[in-house]
Amino acid sequence: MAKKRLKITVLISGRGSNLTALINASLQKDYPAEIVQVVSNECSATGLQHAANAEIPTEVIPHREYLNRELFEVDLQKTISNANTDLIVLAGFNRILTKNFVDLWHNQMINIHPSLLPSFKGLHTHQRAIEAGVRFTGCTVHYVRPELDEGPIIVQAVVPLHQGENMEELAGRVLAQEHIIYPLAVRLIAEGRVIIDGTRTIIDNQCVKYPGTIINPLP
Repeated sequence: MAKKRLKITVLISGRGSNLTALINASLQKDYPAEIVQVVSNECSATGLQHAANAEIPTEVIPHREYLNRELFEVDLQKTISNANTDLIVLAGFNRILTKNFVDLWHNQMINIHPSLLPSFKGLHTHQRAIEAGVRFTGCTVHYVRPELDEGPIIVQAVVPLHQGENMEELAGRVLAQEHIIYPLAVRLIAEGRVIIDGTRTIIDNQCVKYPGTIINPLP
């Protein structure tokens, strides 16, 4: 009997490049998760077409049609729950979610951020990294908490800064790593290998490997 795959709802607002990486991963025979639907708050999100091309159900919940954030989230919650979702994956979703909604999906919602958290939370991460003169930046997959860019870290990828590099060049190299570590993080969760220990995670008792990086579990 085949093992049940983790059911994922992906929330997007735009182009859906991380969504595409997740779709490609989910098409692999041994991938332990499936995308049951893609939901967007923007009807113009090009990621919706990527999902449709892969024959994944899509829903649009236009946030501008709601009087407030809470009413929007009532319909969002209904849509996600109706799909028997196990895990929400935020992939370029540009809405700030309320504490009530985040708490409903405690330890069942993840996000990816284009920096090595806890550094450079918020927006304009690449420009801020360049201006700060750091030697390394990267990206982080983490569980979502009500506070901005907080939550136990699952996977990070390190990207060195090149001298004279501009923001667009750096952003492109970081994005390439996002496309690797987001499907990896989902796999780890689906395989039951992520243990949440307070404000951190422990990846069972093994090293996790992917091209160019080895992620060692905390002792």
